[in-house]
Amino acid sequence: MRNFPLHVRGVLCAALLFASWATGAADPLTRTEFVLWTQCSVTLFDHTDPAILDGVFQRLHELDAHLSVNQAGSELDAVSDAAGRSPIRVGEEVFRVITRGLSMADISGGLFDPTIGPLMKVWKMNSEAARVPPAADLAGARSLVNWRDVVMDTAARTIYLRRPGMRLDAGGLLKGYAGEEVVRILTARGVRSAMVDLGGNICAVGSRADGTPWRIGIQDPDAPRGTSLGVVKVVGKSVVTSGIYEHYFVQNGKKYHHIMDPRTGYPVDNGLTQVTVISDSSFDADSYDTTLLILGPVDGLALAARLGLDVIMVDTDHRLYGTDEARRTLQLSDPSFSWATPR
Repeated sequence: MRNFPLHVRGVLCAALLFASWATGAADPLTRTEFVLWTQCSVTLFDHTDPAILDGVFQRLHELDAHLSVNQAGSELDAVSDAAGRSPIRVGEEVFRVITRGLSMADISGGLFDPTIGPLMKVWKMNSEAARVPPAADLAGARSLVNWRDVVMDTAARTIYLRRPGMRLDAGGLLKGYAGEEVVRILTARGVRSAMVDLGGNICAVGSRADGTPWRIGIQDPDAPRGTSLGVVKVVGKSVVTSGIYEHYFVQNGKKYHHIMDPRTGYPVDNGLTQVTVISDSSFDADSYDTTLLILGPVDGLALAARLGLDVIMVDTDHRLYGTDEARRTLQLSDPSFSWATPR
């Protein structure tokens, strides 16, 4: 059995979403750095002070150090290393992010689970050693995934994992929270026109410099970078996508992606390739896109309608499913995609 290298489409090779920001403004101030295990770019259209971007990227690196599962010595690592032994006091942002993760677990009936860490570890996701795990290893990892075994102490600000071997994973939450923090910093500095792209998690600050809405292209999941299936126009919104092509590896001719179904221990397989959520809050959008993808078209759209989310889903046959507002918002440009009703 031969393993093939991990592909990171949407992070190193292609963006999930792309922004059209030709505004007529001369020389926007932009910076791109590799952080949060992706290429993060911030572009300012109404300010020229590089100190603003210094503050933004300093904050992104701080969050990476505290919350990333790819950073040795993070606060999440400390909580996981102490599983079954003792609670660990954490910073406010770690406590807030894991609290949101547990809320999403409750809403989704455990399909989104911040204790998915053991499964990610046994699959060796996010590494060049990714491979299908032996059945015994997979069963052992699945037995450790249970969000109800996380004890949060608000007064002490501690997190305790009840069973040894449990591990937290904030992968479905980190970029959303980071986007919210970037928008907060920019707004505090008086920025009113900016584009934030955290590896496909788009935060459109205000409007374009000429006052018109931003045009955000929704990436065609089967096409090269920059090929959109359509465009949404937004002002002061976040447009966040979760896709099964973001991180994957190929083994024996079959692709295995990084979005795990805790019920099976395998990558989710329900026909969806991506879910896009449009929201005022980057944290909300990133919290829900993965959950909705795992739920699938029928249950995912039902949840989105109850929560009042604008959602666009894409399946392997180029069928689109969406809430009413999302259907009105998306301007389709590729005739191979069409709206459908989930069954």
